[in-house]
Amino acid sequence: MYEKQAQMEVAGEDACYLFMRNLMTELQNLNLDYVDGDVGVLGGDYTNFFKTKVGVDYGIILMCASCLNVRKMIIEATKLNMMDRGEYTFFSVELYNCAPMPSRPWYVESDRENNILARKGYEHVYTILPYPETKFDDVSNQTTRGSLYLEGLYDGMLMYIQALTNALEKDQAGNYKRQMIAGCEMVYAMTGKKFKGKRDDILMNCNAQRTGCTYAMLHVNSNGEYEIVALYNTLNKTITYWNVTWPSGDPRDTPKCGYDLSKCPTYDVVKILAMCLISVIIIGLTIVLLILYRQIKLKAEIEAKAWKVHYDEITFVSTRRRASSASVKTEMDGDSIIGGTQLYATVGFYKSIRVAVKELPDVDKIEFSHEQLVELKIMKDLSHDNLVKFYGLCLDSPNNACILAEYCPKGSLQDVLEKEQVPLDWSFDMLLIMDLLKGMLYLHRSPIKSHGALKSTNCLVDSRFVLKIADFGLHFLRVGGLDEHSHAFWERQLWTAPELLRLDHKPPQGTQKGDVYSFGIIMHEIIVREGVFYLDDHMDARVKCEQVKKGPDDNRRVLRPFIPTSKAYDPDDKTEVLQLMKKCWSEDPDLRPDFAAIKNQLNKKYGGCLMDNLLDRMEQYANTLEKKVDERTQAYLEEKRKCEDLLYQLLPKSVAQQLIKGESVSAESFDSVTIYFSDIVGFTALSAESTPLQVVNLLNDLYTTFDKIIEQYDVYKVETIGDAYMVASGLPKRNGYHHAAEIARMALALLEEVKEFHIPHRPNEPLQLRIGIHTGPVVAGVVGLKMPRYCLFGDTVNTASRMESNGLPLKIHVSPATKTVLETFGSFDLEYRGEVEMKGKGKMQTYWLIKENGVERRMEVYKRINELKALYRIPSRIRTRSRGSRDRVVIDLSTSDISDCEESAAIPLLHVTS
Repeated sequence: MYEKQAQMEVAGEDACYLFMRNLMTELQNLNLDYVDGDVGVLGGDYTNFFKTKVGVDYGIILMCASCLNVRKMIIEATKLNMMDRGEYTFFSVELYNCAPMPSRPWYVESDRENNILARKGYEHVYTILPYPETKFDDVSNQTTRGSLYLEGLYDGMLMYIQALTNALEKDQAGNYKRQMIAGCEMVYAMTGKKFKGKRDDILMNCNAQRTGCTYAMLHVNSNGEYEIVALYNTLNKTITYWNVTWPSGDPRDTPKCGYDLSKCPTYDVVKILAMCLISVIIIGLTIVLLILYRQIKLKAEIEAKAWKVHYDEITFVSTRRRASSASVKTEMDGDSIIGGTQLYATVGFYKSIRVAVKELPDVDKIEFSHEQLVELKIMKDLSHDNLVKFYGLCLDSPNNACILAEYCPKGSLQDVLEKEQVPLDWSFDMLLIMDLLKGMLYLHRSPIKSHGALKSTNCLVDSRFVLKIADFGLHFLRVGGLDEHSHAFWERQLWTAPELLRLDHKPPQGTQKGDVYSFGIIMHEIIVREGVFYLDDHMDARVKCEQVKKGPDDNRRVLRPFIPTSKAYDPDDKTEVLQLMKKCWSEDPDLRPDFAAIKNQLNKKYGGCLMDNLLDRMEQYANTLEKKVDERTQAYLEEKRKCEDLLYQLLPKSVAQQLIKGESVSAESFDSVTIYFSDIVGFTALSAESTPLQVVNLLNDLYTTFDKIIEQYDVYKVETIGDAYMVASGLPKRNGYHHAAEIARMALALLEEVKEFHIPHRPNEPLQLRIGIHTGPVVAGVVGLKMPRYCLFGDTVNTASRMESNGLPLKIHVSPATKTVLETFGSFDLEYRGEVEMKGKGKMQTYWLIKENGVERRMEVYKRINELKALYRIPSRIRTRSRGSRDRVVIDLSTSDISDCEESAAIPLLHVTS
């Protein structure tokens, strides 16, 4: 876009036209498309040109015109939103010094209304011009700024003079040889020459045209002033400076709105109004549908009866305390549904939650109305930390219908206040008051609106000493009532506001101001801890209610609870709370503050430290339980020790420890162990001739003797079945090949003991023991969960059993495998028996174990040990260490074990080497 004849016609064609003509010639040579935008032809209709020409196929707009025309073009493009998204790139080539303020080309004093729009557009336009020598900051108006042509005129005149000087030759005297020169010579003198210009060097090409010049690109910054963002030198074709930031990001090759601007938003008023109307209709229909959906959903929820509980869903448990008097049962009846003391309520579990179950007679016969069903749903949905949770109604109970509510093990607030062992200080009192306050504030803001029967017996305390309000709502379930002439009836009226006492028919839901009055009475009950409506003259409950109902006397005084002097003048200055309490029980309901105002007043002083007080409260209560916990812990540890000792008797210690830790015990293979089997010859006949009790006594005495003996050896008693006795060595703790020696020595000791053993009921009849021993591999593991057994599996067990069954009375039958191991010790005497037919084994060469050399000395040691144990009643610890053919018996009788001995003689550590 350019001006063709902006100057006077006598000056020839405009410089912008000449510039654009050369540029269009170059574009044609490069086969680049362009559109000719002569300002004179457009006649100032830039908007239509932008829409029909530029916006169709072009994204780069190059302008060269006077400053005012360029400003108009930019304003029209800005109105068309061509500047905002960076889809079109605008460049302006400035060849005129026409701007009133060169540093602010967008500003025109006579067109202030478009200055803001022009400035916004100029922020997206880049201006190209020869590098200006004058700084824009130093130019305040056009009169102080030189023409753009001055520097070019200066360089042209300087170049002409230098060319003329070079063309005119001088003689030796320094005079010019001639006074005239042809024009073609002057052209030749300027062709392909390099001259020194004012700013930089001037290079002339073969056509005597200047090729070297520095151009600057200007941009209007955020301050609305020009700043140089790029410099380009045409002599060496390099960019010497670049600081261009595109306002809308890098330019796009294709405009987002399309070249024809058809995709640009158009503002059709009719369409906009139609869209708005459609939107309003859609929004209205959506709201109506949402309301209908909510009503349908609410109706479905009401009909679903989520509050209904089936009787088989309740698991009843017996409580520790039951009602033992009619007065307690009366306490639970009447107009209280889930209030009163829960210490006497039936306790059950509903969906794994402990609940209090209260029977409601004749409720199952009620046909619930729609309003009652809605109230039941509201009660089911209510949830707050300071409200007793309502879980539902059970109507299919075999007896009476019952209501399920949250169980609070501490009972009612009245119960807690009457217990002297519960430590209640001022902080504890304020915590209870704040709990009550928060619960009532939530209740008043809920659809329930009010309580109607607020009293300390309807305020329950859970295990964390958090107060929860009960017995609100569901007033249609309150059947029956107390006799108006009974003391209990008037006792319940002590929390009732005077304006409600004066009504013949008190509304069951009460009033919010009446709840505030009851709140004040409960505050007095908590702070004073002298019971409800405490007076120092011990007035009867009915008389108190009549006085409250009567109202002010002649001196305008009303009956209210008495505040002891110690409470009224508390050293910690609690008068603010007491004054608030008095406001709550004001005679005029309008003078009573609502719960929101009460909370704001109490929060100023007690709102910030309640959590710390709660922690202190729980800490104090925890200290009272710490001793009981310690006592029960000690009892538990003692029982645990007994159970572990019993388990160690049933299973190997290493296996028992794994079971105690909860680890699984895997079966384990042992390459070499020795197994001992023994039985009593003729035991079947003996049992037939004896009573069962005699048989039990016989086996008990015998195996008790055996158990004492085997404790002295590294063996493990596997099991006893009838008269069979099974022992193994080498498992579960491996001991090399010493297991054969341990079993052999144990067998010899048992055999010697049996020879001296007498049957209790047949003292003259000797007991004949038959023993079999075998060595080999086995697999051992724990079998079973109840009464687990440590069992051995493998052919070695069968062979050992066969050795015992094929043996002889008072003989130790040894297999070849055991004999081979025993011979390595060199201390055992074995006698060859011969070949014996074994069931399932065929013929096997077997041996008799006769004795062990040096065992006499060992037997003397064992005998001495038994004498010492009998004398001092000391459990001795004996460790037998085998060293080849020599054994060392170490008997540790520490002095700590004989503190209760009958004799005070010290017993030294005894070392006996055999």
